[in-house]
Amino acid sequence: MTSGTPRVAPIALAPNEGEALWAFGFLATLKASSETTDGRVAVIEHLGPRGAGSPLHVHRREDEWFYVLDGELTFWVGGEVVNAPAGSFVYGPRDVPHTFLVASEQARFLLVAEPGGFDAFFRAASEPAGRLEIPPAPTEPPDVEGLTRLAATYGIEILGPPGIPA
Repeated sequence: MTSGTPRVAPIALAPNEGEALWAFGFLATLKASSETTDGRVAVIEHLGPRGAGSPLHVHRREDEWFYVLDGELTFWVGGEVVNAPAGSFVYGPRDVPHTFLVASEQARFLLVAEPGGFDAFFRAASEPAGRLEIPPAPTEPPDVEGLTRLAATYGIEILGPPGIPA
């Protein structure tokens, strides 16, 4: 290691360890963040019910990839629909619009964003998890305008609601 080069400490987390958040209908656990990786990567484990997903969006600063651990997701990436059962890998490069939905009863997957930075948006758009379980269903409609403004400050453009475009 040369002087001036930041040292990144190893990370080793057991199941259920990490910063637990409720966001977009998911229990999301930050396994690695910009802070813990010197901005290199963000790794977020998700657990969500059927129908949970993200709005149609595009990242301007980071590439995003997904690895489905359990269950099944349906993605729309760059105009193509991809069914992704457990074991599937889906890559969404920056500047390519994408969205996804949980297609099975529930699904667990890893979302990785490179470089890091997406984790800051994710924290800002979430709340600390009250329990290590899927959050209760929302009682109010989402604040789409607020989310759109928040996302823009992190280089993310919201293009449409959750769901697979027709």
